[in-house]
Amino acid sequence: MNREQYKGDSRYAKILEQMDLLNIMDVSTTIQDKNGTITWKLPLKNVWKNGKCIEVGSFTTGYVRNNNSASSNYQLNKRTESEPEYFELSNGDYRKYTGKKCVLIPIEIDRLEYLMKYCIKNYFIKNANLVADGSYVPKWKHESMLERHDVDREIGEIQVIVDGHKYKVI
Repeated sequence: MNREQYKGDSRYAKILEQMDLLNIMDVSTTIQDKNGTITWKLPLKNVWKNGKCIEVGSFTTGYVRNNNSASSNYQLNKRTESEPEYFELSNGDYRKYTGKKCVLIPIEIDRLEYLMKYCIKNYFIKNANLVADGSYVPKWKHESMLERHDVDREIGEIQVIVDGHKYKVI
């Protein structure tokens, strides 16, 4: 995503601000950029596949996809029922088939807004109890840690660890 290209457009500015706040990086290659594809790297690791940071993409075809969390890219677009199709059977009867299809998003800014909302809901909020190294923190362990900190507060000491350095809060 060429930041200079989108300066002055309020919808793009909002997306760029959200990306900066959430530490989402644009990792589009030169070829992808030329094709109109935008790839984002989220600061969250994929814990169940390969341990790499999650990457999502917006494509000029109207699709938004997760680029690296499965054996192939999969669509993140909303899905709706397709029009019914009828197939003639060998005995002369007809069989009705209704499938699902992706709802394409043809306008780039609409794709980016959809993708940002999807990422916040499905990756940031649903993975809120994953820590930076990708490990899971169970609710009971988190609550236990909070209780220990409450005990420290009652004594009058609170310690905060930032980047491996301990600080006493008075």
